[in-house]
Amino acid sequence: MDHPMPAVSAKSTPTFPPDVRKCTSQREQKKSFKEDKPFSFLHVFWEGLVAGGIAGVVVEAALYPIDTIKTRLQAAHGGGKIVLKGLYSGLAGNLAGVLPASAIFVGVYEPTKQKLLKTIPENLSAFAHLTAGAVGGAASSLVRVPTEVVKQRMQTGQFASAPDAVQLIVTKEGFKGLYAGYGSFLLRDLPFDAIQFCIYEQLRIGYKLAAQRDLNDPENAMIGAFSGAITGAITTPLDVIKTRLMVQGSANQYKGIFDCVRTVIREEGTPALFKGIGPRVLWIGIGGSIFFAILERTKQVVAQTHTRTEN
Repeated sequence: MDHPMPAVSAKSTPTFPPDVRKCTSQREQKKSFKEDKPFSFLHVFWEGLVAGGIAGVVVEAALYPIDTIKTRLQAAHGGGKIVLKGLYSGLAGNLAGVLPASAIFVGVYEPTKQKLLKTIPENLSAFAHLTAGAVGGAASSLVRVPTEVVKQRMQTGQFASAPDAVQLIVTKEGFKGLYAGYGSFLLRDLPFDAIQFCIYEQLRIGYKLAAQRDLNDPENAMIGAFSGAITGAITTPLDVIKTRLMVQGSANQYKGIFDCVRTVIREEGTPALFKGIGPRVLWIGIGGSIFFAILERTKQVVAQTHTRTEN
């Protein structure tokens, strides 16, 4: 005896097995993700400018004495003594350069990263982070290098104020004096920026997948500290060479990057390339924790403010 088929009203919806519903839900989530708001370079650039500028200034002001000690350790030849006075020498002038430099870096990094992530396969996200870090570093170097030159000359006691330093450097060495060690700066900072931000971003991705939620401020700080400390240790020899070239002034003791490396090793030994590694790792580790925690928090605040103004 046949059983009558149940009537299905026009408003009723068919039911599917749990596994089919799960696959459908996953497809809808991916679809909604891909159909997110269109990429806005100017919006992301502006958010990066604000977040990067604030984070950079806070870190520089908080950790400047450690940076001064590191610079003096690296600049000292042989058994030269390290002076611990004037640990804040050049802070004001340096902040005037750090603000635009950090703003430009993050302002370029964020849209570059997001654009790359939208155009390359998901399994190549590390390439996007490496590339974006290098591009951001190159863009900000136009401001960062003169700032670094003036800062380090003041930290080593060559000048009393930033305006005097700029004036005398330009008078004695020409405008190119403000870009002393530019090649070594790029040699250090492009891999540094690329590696640090890649480690940070990849650790955040892994952590978020494991925790199944967004990270809080202490977690961002912890990951930032780890990525900063590791990158700082790896790139210390590059930092030593950069410091020697920047602080030599018109004496021209070194003819270039490779001559500097050979001279330092010949006169002081290979361990001299790791001078200041302790303060550098401490400074960048702590700085990374502060920078990334403030960066992520500021990005959230700026994004929320932008959303409210749109609504």
